[in-house]
This record gives sequence, C-alpha cells and structure tokens, in this order.
Amino acid sequence: MDELLLFAAVGFAAQLVDGALGMAYGITATTVLLSMGVTPAVASASVHAAEVFTTGVSGVAHWRFGNIDRALFWQLALPGMIGGATGALLLATLPAEQIRPLVSVYLLAMGLVILRRALRSSAEIDRTRMPTPLLGLIGGFLDASGGGGWGPMVASTLLSNGATPRYAIGTVSAAEFFVTSVVSATFVLTVGLELWPIIAGLIVGGALAAPFAAYATQKLPDRPLMILVAMVVILLGARNILQLLP
Repeated sequence: MDELLLFAAVGFAAQLVDGALGMAYGITATTVLLSMGVTPAVASASVHAAEVFTTGVSGVAHWRFGNIDRALFWQLALPGMIGGATGALLLATLPAEQIRPLVSVYLLAMGLVILRRALRSSAEIDRTRMPTPLLGLIGGFLDASGGGGWGPMVASTLLSNGATPRYAIGTVSAAEFFVTSVVSATFVLTVGLELWPIIAGLIVGGALAAPFAAYATQKLPDRPLMILVAMVVILLGARNILQLLP
C-alpha cells in the first residue's frame, strides 16, 4: 500500500507538469524513478505502460475537438513507432549498469533543453528545419531509450518552426498514444511488466492530477513553470550521475 501511494504521488506530480505544459510526463516520472533506484528499463517500461492510458484519453479528446492534422499525424506516428520499438529494444538488451549513465546524461540534457527554451523569447528560438518523419523517428527512439522526451523533442520543434499550436500539440499528443503502445508492447515482450505497484500508482496519480493540471494550464504562466520543471529534472539528473561516480 505504501508503494502504491508513493508511486501515485510520482504520477500525480508528473501529470500535473505534463497537463500544464503539454510535455515532460515521461521525463519527470522517469527521473524520479531512477533517483529511487529503479533500473532504466523498468522505469521506462512502467512509465510507458501508464502513459498508454493517459495518452489514449488525451488523443481521443484532441480528436473530438478537431485538433489533429491527419497528414502530420501519419508523418509522426509511423516513424515514431519504429523509433520507439528500436529504443525499447536497445534499453532492454543492454545491462542496466551500462545504460543507466547514458539515460541519466540524456535526462540531464533534456532538462537543460527545457530550461533553454523557457529562458529564450519566441523570436530567439532556433528554427530547426528537420523532415517531419525523421523528427518522429528520433523522438520515438529518444522517448523509449530515455524514458521520456517525445513532447519536448517533437512538439517543441514543430512549434519553433511556426506550426499552429492547436494542431501541433493535438497531433503530437494523438501520435504519442501509438508510439507509447508500441514501446510498451516491446517492453512486455522483452523485460515484462512485473512491478505493477509502480504502474498502478502512476495511473492513479495521473488520473487524480488531470483536473488540477487543466486548471493550472489556465492559471499558471508557462515560463516559470517550465523553469521549475527544468531545474527539478536537472537536479535529479545530476544526482543520478553523482551516485554513479566511484
């Protein structure tokens, strides 16, 4: 019971962040789980299993409100599923002691990326012109192998390139369901899903946080919240790396 409550708190915090910013659920939850001693493969598998439910609800909502660009959806979803399966296989086959430093460095880097985007004005954001299918492929791979990053990688790049926010966020959220489902299925076939208290806690916490996150989206300014999230991820990522040093 204590474990369920603990992971529910992690899921609540992660969903609160994701609901307010439209990204960072996986990064936040995975970083916290790694800091608690969970192996990278188990952390990513648990987070993605929980995300199947949250992204499914999100995708249906965006579809009902007409926030999905169908052409963009297929350009992201199909390559994203391929990249996600590849990243999950890599994470599941490498020994935990080898992959943990790489994942910790990746999460630290993603925290710095979020912080950089939060501190720069829209006029200063680099316009990275990357082919959309390649963006989906890289986003899916990093999301699976690092335990998160689809939103910060894909949505942020589309928005920085001038995409309409409504369609960029809605389409990325809908495509994420399919990417997450493939990643979760890959983990089931490789490492399995044994730590159900983690998964159940993340789902329960995320469901409870959803209405608060929606309220926070209306009331809280994006930039201070993004800075706060970035600092938490950076500090936890740095802590994970320091723990690995001899």
